[in-house]
Amino acid sequence: MKRFHVHLHVDDLDQSIVFYSRLFAAAPTRVEGDYAKWMLEDPRINFAISTRGSRPGIDHLGFQTDDADELAALKARAQAAEMTLRDEGQTTCCYARSEKHWITDPQGIAWEHFHTLGSIPVFSEAASAPTAEAASACCAPTPDEAQSGQQARKPGGKPLGIAVKAAKTCC
Repeated sequence: MKRFHVHLHVDDLDQSIVFYSRLFAAAPTRVEGDYAKWMLEDPRINFAISTRGSRPGIDHLGFQTDDADELAALKARAQAAEMTLRDEGQTTCCYARSEKHWITDPQGIAWEHFHTLGSIPVFSEAASAPTAEAASACCAPTPDEAQSGQQARKPGGKPLGIAVKAAKTCC
């Protein structure tokens, strides 16, 4: 079974944790200094917030699968529909190890399809720690990248469904 995923950037993590905990009538299942996540069953959603974005709002949407077969089915569906797909394979992001790929809708909103393989103690196990610039640019394309359809993927930046040859980093 799939779980809907929403990731928002927020300005004030503590204030947002209080708000969403009240909204969901549940405490987050994971809280870090820059991140919080709720794994809700009703509705079945993986709702995450972080302070890693350049401005508040939707970072990305997606589907988390319970197993590798469901993930493969999502990938096959995207490929059959001739959607541009960025396959990251096994990677680390958002305090987790995952197998994932990305597609982008016509408005430029990234959709992540992933299967979580395990938890990690840091946001990303990238080869080097992300810079402040990379962290603030996480998950958002530059206007030039969005306009040109090309992406020179920054460390910590999420692909936007465009084939790139950069090293795997994080969402």
